[in-house]
Amino acid sequence: MNYTGVIIEESLVNNDILKKVNILSTKVEKVVDKHKTPWLSQWTLHTVEIPEHEAQAVAEALSALLDYSHGSAWYADFKNDTQHYVIFLNKVFLIDRKSQEQYDAARSYGISLGIPEYQVDFHPNIYE
Repeated sequence: MNYTGVIIEESLVNNDILKKVNILSTKVEKVVDKHKTPWLSQWTLHTVEIPEHEAQAVAEALSALLDYSHGSAWYADFKNDTQHYVIFLNKVFLIDRKSQEQYDAARSYGISLGIPEYQVDFHPNIYE
């Protein structure tokens, strides 16, 4: 089962990884204060599809490419019906989508890196 997710182009130190995924759509979003990335004027959000057999390799590659040079953390994620990859610099969480505990661990890790809480609402039931 293929995975889908979003990769923000500006989060990458090198965007060659985008050649290895199927880009389904692209949306450019103006940066506002809420984004916490004042060095950027826009985010380019690519909705991507990744074949199941390539998901782990893509996750590991993304983990090495996330830009932390501005003192701000980024993440990328993609999921299918049963699993969810949440990717930070040098750390990949492979989450069973039924596990609130695994989502909580990824969320806590992201917050510890300084990612705003509203951006790490990975689990659909996080605010229930």
